Amino acid sequence: MATRIRLQRHGRKSYAFYSIVIADVRAPRDGKFTEKIGTYNPNTNPATVDLNFERALYWVENGAQPTDTVRNILSNEGVMLMKHLNGGVRKGAFDEAAAKAKFDAWKQAKDAKATAAADKKAADKKAAAEARLEAEKKVNEKIAEKVAEKKAAEAAAKAEAEAAAKAAAEAENAPAEEATEAPAEA
Repeated sequence: MATRIRLQRHGRKSYAFYSIVIADVRAPRDGKFTEKIGTYNPNTNPATVDLNFERALYWVENGAQPTDTVRNILSNEGVMLMKHLNGGVRKGAFDEAAAKAKFDAWKQAKDAKATAAADKKAADKKAAAEARLEAEKKVNEKIAEKVAEKKAAEAAAKAEAEAAAKAAAEAENAPAEEATEAPAEA
């Protein structure tokens, strides 16, 4: 019986969630399977993979052919590298301790790279937020300047109107006072 390691779709429309399964090549995509070895959720960022490493390695070493997507998942998880290293151990190129050391070094490098990427993403997000805040402050300052200019213009117009009204009132009172003073002199 030829076996494949492939994805079995679950989830709702536009929100797929997959199980990583061992199935006969003749079985339909979402049909009968031999064993479930993990899950794959592409909806998260980064995609979430929960994999039974030992069972995946067992099936790969015993001839199960992964689909292209599953091969990428297994490569990212290190299953394909471990298969390669185990082949080197069987051929006598190096011992099992050296294979384990190489795998651990690869895993640490991968984790460090993922951590660095996450830190960079967080720093970029923080920098973008600060840039948006600075831009918003500049816009608010411009708006405050316009409002201050408008209020100053209104205050000047109001003061000018009050001065004109006062001058008009004084002008009305001045001829009346002159008229009352003029007959007293005569």
